[in-house]
Amino acid sequence: MHFRILRLLQANPEMSQREMSDALGVSLGGVNYCLKALLEKGLVKLGNFSAAPDKRRYAYILTRKGVLEKARLTRRFLKRKMAEYEALKAEIETVRAEMDIDAELAPQPSRDA
Repeated sequence: MHFRILRLLQANPEMSQREMSDALGVSLGGVNYCLKALLEKGLVKLGNFSAAPDKRRYAYILTRKGVLEKARLTRRFLKRKMAEYEALKAEIETVRAEMDIDAELAPQPSRDA
């Protein structure tokens, strides 16, 4: 969840918590909880969103530490997804080979018909 929020905030620091909740498909409370954790860890800081008509609105800005953590999480995410991809590719090849064997062993239609 932290990785997904950091990705969103890097691209859209002006996103509200409600917009993040909708984009991530999680509860508003869940987003709030994660944002508080990111703030406490120093990965995100609050800044005023100057273009907003409501001056109480904030921008969530990644700190240098936050950018580094996002990069670390991205590497870990890619490593895990590449391993999943390789396993899925091997399984597809196995199933294709089984289908080829099954097709060879299946009774052939009679040519006399």
